Amino acid sequence: MRRKQMKKRPESKGAPKWMTTYSDMVTLILVFFILLFTMSQIDAEKFEKVAIALRSSSIFDSMPAMMEEQTIKEDNNLEVKEPVKEDTPTPNQDNAETPPVVNNNDIEREDKETLDELLQEVESFLNKNNLNDVITATRTDEGVVLVLQENALFESAEAEVLEPAKPFLDKVSTLLSNVPNMVRVEGHTDNRPISNFRFPSNWELSGARASSVIRYILETNSFDTSRFIAAGFGDTRPIVPNDSPENWSKNRRVEIIILEQSNS
Repeated sequence: MRRKQMKKRPESKGAPKWMTTYSDMVTLILVFFILLFTMSQIDAEKFEKVAIALRSSSIFDSMPAMMEEQTIKEDNNLEVKEPVKEDTPTPNQDNAETPPVVNNNDIEREDKETLDELLQEVESFLNKNNLNDVITATRTDEGVVLVLQENALFESAEAEVLEPAKPFLDKVSTLLSNVPNMVRVEGHTDNRPISNFRFPSNWELSGARASSVIRYILETNSFDTSRFIAAGFGDTRPIVPNDSPENWSKNRRVEIIILEQSNS
């Protein structure tokens, strides 16, 4: 008998079925890792902005606290804050003393009265010691001006204070110790030229005489040296014309000006 020939199964085309399942699984795993990778990417700029916003205390201003009278600080610590009553006055508000108001007019008035008294005292001293011929005291807008003639203070063409002039300068020193005013000492000469080793011109002579008077006053009393100003004007500020021996003598002088505080 002829054997029945078995029919051959048709050969399947394409990949086997298990390969399809395997491919699906691999695809899902790939998609899973892609999602993980995507989620792990952080925008640094946006993250920094969020962090700054979280660190700022203003973000919590509108949020009520979990407990009353508690505020949130940057360090996340809770601090109990006592309520402030609007009607409660601040410490020392009612008891604070109002500083006194300084009236410049009163200061100027007192300063003028002091200088007027000083002028009277100087004039009394001049009358008592018969010095009116060589020393005069006047009141100007600048203050009290004491005019000392050259022959009462110095030898001709010299800048060393004479012994007879020292008692008056001692009195001036005592008077100056009772007032805080600035003092300007001015040296003046006539227009006759001078030229020697010590004083090449009248500028040096007038300045040296003003400095000598200040130096003597400072030696007799402990003054603040910043109160004194020395000035040498030479022959530039005569009080009378330089046309006679008498006028030359008047122009050779030292002026001690006790300035009003408003002019200091």
